[in-house]
Amino acid sequence: MAAPAVADRAPAAATGVTAQPAPAMIDAMSRDLGITREQAESRLLNEARFTGVEAKVKGQLGDSFAGSWLSGATSGTLTVATTDAAAASAITGSGVQAKVVQRSLASLDATKAALDKAAAAQTPKSSPVWYVDVPSNTVVVQTSQPSDAEAFVAASGVDKSMVKIEQSSEAPQTFYDVRGGDAYYINNSARCSVGFAVKRGSTPGFVSAGHCGRAGNSTTGYNQVSQGTFQGSSFPTNDYSWVAVNSNWTPRGIVSYGNVTVKGSTVAAVGASICRSGSTTGWHCGTVQQRNTSVTYSQGTVYEVTRTNVCAEPGDSGGSFISGSQAQGVTSGGSGNCSSGGTTYFQPVNEILSVYGLTLVTG
Repeated sequence: MAAPAVADRAPAAATGVTAQPAPAMIDAMSRDLGITREQAESRLLNEARFTGVEAKVKGQLGDSFAGSWLSGATSGTLTVATTDAAAASAITGSGVQAKVVQRSLASLDATKAALDKAAAAQTPKSSPVWYVDVPSNTVVVQTSQPSDAEAFVAASGVDKSMVKIEQSSEAPQTFYDVRGGDAYYINNSARCSVGFAVKRGSTPGFVSAGHCGRAGNSTTGYNQVSQGTFQGSSFPTNDYSWVAVNSNWTPRGIVSYGNVTVKGSTVAAVGASICRSGSTTGWHCGTVQQRNTSVTYSQGTVYEVTRTNVCAEPGDSGGSFISGSQAQGVTSGGSGNCSSGGTTYFQPVNEILSVYGLTLVTG
């Protein structure tokens, strides 16, 4: 993957998925997850069935809640972790199982926050990725140099028993040369991808990655027609931006390469299937690996992104991450490619909407 360069061209109701998923998405899920089309369709239905369960159980468990995740080829099992053995029996139900663990999610998040604080003082170049991993009930630090990672953890002052250091050759980079639905160009040169259509009051626009441009930069569309201007941008620390478009453009609540309709932005669970649309590689799918991940690029650390095993390549930056019909985020960066596979991180869309006072355009 090239260095940063703006892209080249109780179960809830099934509200989190389209009634008839786009064939292009089903095909991509089947190909990338190694499952049949029927399993892909069942997976989306099961994930919709579990929508809202995590929030409900988290409220019931309170401080003993330790996270949850989906598993199985068709996402047929939701596991809810708790530190309270007495509460485990109350969790189990149709497709839901309990796991008693040592550490609460709050304690894991606090440990990860301490690592974030330590990284702000001195970026750990050989340990570019760390995240809360709920299935293992630990905070994982990925590194090419274990001794450096151990020093990083020690400097943070966290309880070392809560951290698992994993050897990794991953070297994340931002995807500058890309598309998130459709390609767009910054200052008539660099290219990135549209994330999702939005509005701020009566002003139409779209969200994308922060590393794609700065406030005041102009954009042209995939057809080189004058398009708009960056209104806000943040990178590193965050990786988000939004562009206001002119009257030549009408934002639609869809994601290209199959015209998938966007119906909302409900956050997908860990383990849920997720797909990405980009101008370089089109549709590719995988699963949500971890939320609340910190990733260090050459430009600095970006916090609270989501880690996936979806592949991407230069030209895909800023592009759409979507689960079923629910917008998830915009492509930030990663490692690998779509020939050998890879890891990609996305900036959650709900944070972008909140920061800039935007409304998601839905179909």
